[in-house]
Amino acid sequence: MLPAHLDDVRTLWDYHDLRHEPRRCDVGIGLGSRDPGVAVHTAELFHAGWFPLVVFTGANAPTTVERFPRGEAVHYREIALELGVPGDVILVEPAARNTGENVEFTRRLLAEREIRSVTLVARPYQQRRAYATAKRLWPGVDIVCASKAVSFEDHLTGEEDADRVISMLVGETQRITAYAARGFVIPQDVPAGVARASGRLAAAGFTQRMLP
Repeated sequence: MLPAHLDDVRTLWDYHDLRHEPRRCDVGIGLGSRDPGVAVHTAELFHAGWFPLVVFTGANAPTTVERFPRGEAVHYREIALELGVPGDVILVEPAARNTGENVEFTRRLLAEREIRSVTLVARPYQQRRAYATAKRLWPGVDIVCASKAVSFEDHLTGEEDADRVISMLVGETQRITAYAARGFVIPQDVPAGVARASGRLAAAGFTQRMLP
């Protein structure tokens, strides 16, 4: 990554991290991904008393099958158990392969329970699309998003590759508008500065996660 790109990357990072204040909710939902930090933060929020029930949702994607061969949700559950979350408060939804299915399949799993509020736990740059998806597919439920509070630079101290994360940020920004047009998510404002930053990063070659 060239230093000249860093301001644009930070612009997108800040846009997608909604920075919701935590609120007591009926359930915390850890959205499957290649990042085990989602499971860790879900466990932290549970222990802090923000929700009494946990759902981990996710099958596999090509980018996660090697890291989580038994499925994202299954491995997330194992991480949470190691961190002291009781097994009887964890539900696993092992079939979802995208964010829409994460929300829809979890909603079905919880259909017999009275769910009025949800904390979605995701990677920082997945928050905005996860929120917009849940508001479309689960109307009437109060949605709070949560991620470990880290900067872009701190996020890279783990196993994440900078170019990959930047490409994800560009792809996520494109999807906010494209998915709203397709009815997959509720519309979200994309400030002009965010659009310009995304365009410059795409022009610089960070296009691997963009839609065709």
